Amino acid sequence: MKSFDYVIKDELGIHARPAGILVKKLASVKSNVKIEVKDKDKEADAKRLMQVMKMAVKQNDTVTVTIEGEDEDTALVEIEAFFKENF
Repeated sequence: MKSFDYVIKDELGIHARPAGILVKKLASVKSNVKIEVKDKDKEADAKRLMQVMKMAVKQNDTVTVTIEGEDEDTALVEIEAFFKENF
């Protein structure tokens, strides 16, 4: 299991457009990917758009992304880069 923390910088938080792109990107990942906002006690399957959107992640929220599975090492690098570029 691999994980990283990320502070959301986008002024709109995790909104529909980048969340949709994230879900599409994760379709090729074999590992399970979860997003958690600890301060708000919320967790979602990052491969499910509606779950990600229901979290209502705002700017300056810290999320923990956890990747677990056979391709977790490569997925971690790709997903962390995606967050830095889009959120």
